Amino acid sequence: MSILKSMVGGLAGACVLTLVHETVRRTIPNAPRMDILGMQAIAKGLRMTGHTPPQSEEKLHTWAMVGDVVSNSLYYSFAGTGSSALKVGAVLGAAAGAGAVLLPGPLGLSEEPSNRTPETQAMTVGLYLLGGLVAGVVGSLIGNDEDEA
Repeated sequence: MSILKSMVGGLAGACVLTLVHETVRRTIPNAPRMDILGMQAIAKGLRMTGHTPPQSEEKLHTWAMVGDVVSNSLYYSFAGTGSSALKVGAVLGAAAGAGAVLLPGPLGLSEEPSNRTPETQAMTVGLYLLGGLVAGVVGSLIGNDEDEA
């Protein structure tokens, strides 16, 4: 049951991250464009396996959004439950944010979506940190139910 509870926290963090990112990218200049990185990663991965990426940018964007929520849910679920979930969630979020800023170039993806300006870099780290914190808070609250039982 605690794996399921951890997944709930991870899903909460991933959903908040995605919702805030989608809002920020539509309203703030120099906002991170992690959706573009996701689209690039899917297209590159498909090409590497001999498949053709979707021709429709809308379809590729949908795939990227689904992939982001699924992968971030799994990642943030490592925050777990209980009293340490918030600390672990914060570390996971900060690490994901740093990776989102530092890794696109070495992975052969465009650096611009997360590195355009110092403001973009800070927002990128902040968004992922937010997701980790939400996962940790939810995991901590769920874990408190286990402590009381």
